[in-house]
Amino acid sequence: MSPAAGEVAGAPGEGGGVEAQRVFIGAGCNRVVNNVSWGACGLVAFGAQNAVALFSPQRGEIVTTLPGHKAPVNCTLWLPTKKDVLQVRGRETYYLLSGSADGAIMAWKIGSGKGDWSHVLKLPVMHKKGITCLAGRMVSDTIAIFASTSSDGIVVFWEMAIEPTPGGSCKVSCLHTLSVGSKPMVSLSLAVLPEQGSHLILAMGGLDHKIHIYCGDRSGKFIKACELKGHSDWIRSLDFSIPVTISSEKHNLFLVSSSQDRTIRIWKMDSEAVSSGSTAQLRKANIEMTSYIEGPLFVAGNTSYQVSLESLLVGHEDWVYSVEWQPPTLLPGNEAHQVMSILSASMDKMMMIWRPEKNTGLWINSVTVGELSHSALGFYGGHWQPDGKSILAHGYGGSFHMWRDVGLDSENWQPQIVPSGHFAPVSDLTWARSGQYLLSVSHDQTTRIFAPWRNQVNPGDMIYWREIARPQIHGHDINCVAFIQGSGNHRFVSGADEKVSRVFEAPLSFLKTLQQATLLKPDISDDFDNVQVLGANMSALGLSQKPIYTHGVKESPSSNSSDGPDSMETIPDAVPTVFTKPPVEDQLAWNTLWPESHKLYGHGNELFSICCDYEGKLVASSCKAQSAPVAEIWLWEVGTWKAVGRLQSHNLTVTQMEFSRDNAFLLSVSRDRHLSIFSIRKTKEGVEHHLVTKHEAHKRIIWACSWNPFGYEFATGSRDKTVKIWCVQDASSVKLLATLPQFRDSVTALAWMGRDRASNAGILAVGMDDGLIELWSVSGGRASAGSTPDSSLLSAACMLQFDPLLCHVSTVHRLRWQEPDSSDEKSALELASCGADHCVRVFDVHCRT
Repeated sequence: MSPAAGEVAGAPGEGGGVEAQRVFIGAGCNRVVNNVSWGACGLVAFGAQNAVALFSPQRGEIVTTLPGHKAPVNCTLWLPTKKDVLQVRGRETYYLLSGSADGAIMAWKIGSGKGDWSHVLKLPVMHKKGITCLAGRMVSDTIAIFASTSSDGIVVFWEMAIEPTPGGSCKVSCLHTLSVGSKPMVSLSLAVLPEQGSHLILAMGGLDHKIHIYCGDRSGKFIKACELKGHSDWIRSLDFSIPVTISSEKHNLFLVSSSQDRTIRIWKMDSEAVSSGSTAQLRKANIEMTSYIEGPLFVAGNTSYQVSLESLLVGHEDWVYSVEWQPPTLLPGNEAHQVMSILSASMDKMMMIWRPEKNTGLWINSVTVGELSHSALGFYGGHWQPDGKSILAHGYGGSFHMWRDVGLDSENWQPQIVPSGHFAPVSDLTWARSGQYLLSVSHDQTTRIFAPWRNQVNPGDMIYWREIARPQIHGHDINCVAFIQGSGNHRFVSGADEKVSRVFEAPLSFLKTLQQATLLKPDISDDFDNVQVLGANMSALGLSQKPIYTHGVKESPSSNSSDGPDSMETIPDAVPTVFTKPPVEDQLAWNTLWPESHKLYGHGNELFSICCDYEGKLVASSCKAQSAPVAEIWLWEVGTWKAVGRLQSHNLTVTQMEFSRDNAFLLSVSRDRHLSIFSIRKTKEGVEHHLVTKHEAHKRIIWACSWNPFGYEFATGSRDKTVKIWCVQDASSVKLLATLPQFRDSVTALAWMGRDRASNAGILAVGMDDGLIELWSVSGGRASAGSTPDSSLLSAACMLQFDPLLCHVSTVHRLRWQEPDSSDEKSALELASCGADHCVRVFDVHCRT
């Protein structure tokens, strides 16, 4: 007995054997200090919206994202840390702590050999506001002590007991809480005191411009030892060295601090044994004068420590957000050796390495690296690779910048390939008409192109996806995008939080870079002769991008005219470049822009949705709307760029539109809970259109729609957690064929891929508000123009629920199947998705027949 219309039985797995695997994740880094941590296991952890993302510096790609947090991730900490060199040897499991903006701290475990991840536990909530910093150390092979601080003015000390075996358990207990008053601490560093294995020292700094030193033991009872004064603005970063042996007997500890006053201070802590009461009294008599000259003195256990300012480093021109000692190395005899080298990162877009001169001992800046960017703001943090050979910065643009010392006899720091991606919600994406690459747009005001980059030296090597171009850098949040017909089919139209759609053409530099990336045969180079534009210049206000022509340096024929502001409008430093290896952040921002060729004026509000027919000749666009006149859909003819139609039906914002595969119909869905079908017919005079039907389809906002590639069936998805399958019958009405079983959350994205025309079989990808994705097998229910569809023949079953580790951690905004190429022998289908978690993802879907 077949299911009736309105009900489809379907449980996971009924649709046959299907596997999905992650091919690519593109994501930017949350723009907060303390967000990034480079672990002794070699992986870098960072917060990407509500997820903890991990990337491999060797491969230059994000390997996974860890779901669980309900708010943006502010900070991460690996245990063992890079300083725990004795505890790292031979270790198979590592732990990662992450703190988020809602005060939650989570612990994760990785088996470094296999790369398998597990969520260990969520710590008891002790903070009422966002976590700002985590700092910790291993005090033995199985015990770690760490501290967390929050903008609620509380510092919490924790003990983590971990079993070193791969299957071992992990327990965390709260040892102590400390209130620091109304001026919260934003930076912490924890160290084990020299020759005092059971004693710990904690430095914390924040809004009161002082560094507070606390001493304690493994029980977590910390008492204030002293304050270090000198900085004149917020303390942003603190880092203890491991003990340094300067003479054969003495163990000294160094603390480096950085501040918004643009300076870095190095504090030295001289240790001296306290023998008897009389010596202590004698020592106490000299404290006042010593403190005045050198700094405070404090006692921990049976050792006294004299603090003095070792050096004041001045070189940065803006706030110094992070300082970090070079990780220690392990000498023969299991002795840890502290390298006297400090890395600093600043908002002036520079990272510097500071070292003492051999002869004088004066600390000097020995290496400076930095970035060019359109942004006035620079780096939030800098980090050493555990072996000290590479350094990594994360910046205001959500971007990573990595340099590696590739010199043999002398230092030579060269930029390296790192992952990249959007740093705000990704609102839309689309495959190129050739299917070679993916274009995404975001509220971070950029448009980005991602593509698999094939290795020219060894074509059989692993293929990694890279960002290969950033065609549009805008002054408004970008909401929607569609590819249209163009030279080589590389032309797109995008809509943003302005009332204008903008058309962009691929320049020659991009076409040649794409040839390098995909290792295409040179036959496409015939197109190159027709392309006169080499690249584009960035505009000062981030709006129009002017072309740079292949012949001559002039931007445009009118650039020498005396029309005032135009000569000031572009920044002349953009140099279009052909890349033979994947571009790094600086190059993406400056050298990969596409010129804007047209603007489409007409809408009354911010653009919301855009689509193009399958010939690439007709564009439909909609904008945010509260009334029927504003909610009309505009049709634009590619080439003439005339508005050839204004379709009226909806009363509120049209959320998504799509043309049927034969371009006969345009489907639109809206916030007004209705779907509309328009008949579209091209004539010599232009375009004829009329409203076929308007139908109230769901009880809540309809977010998504998608046509069956083989016929006139289509699916709609809504906030009411349902997906409905409809068809056009008699070219005058729609009929409901089926309602899929209710989903766990609002349905926000749909994409229908055809598999077998004879049986009308296909796969419907469903994306939800919680970030999860499901694949449904849909077949039968054939409807061709003029025939009556039979809903009893339609069958639908859930084929696959994606593993949450593969999925987004918040709303899926768009799903897109790559159009299968008949000449391509790939067995896997490629599905791309983007979402509010700042991520672009690509999956290989393998269907076993």
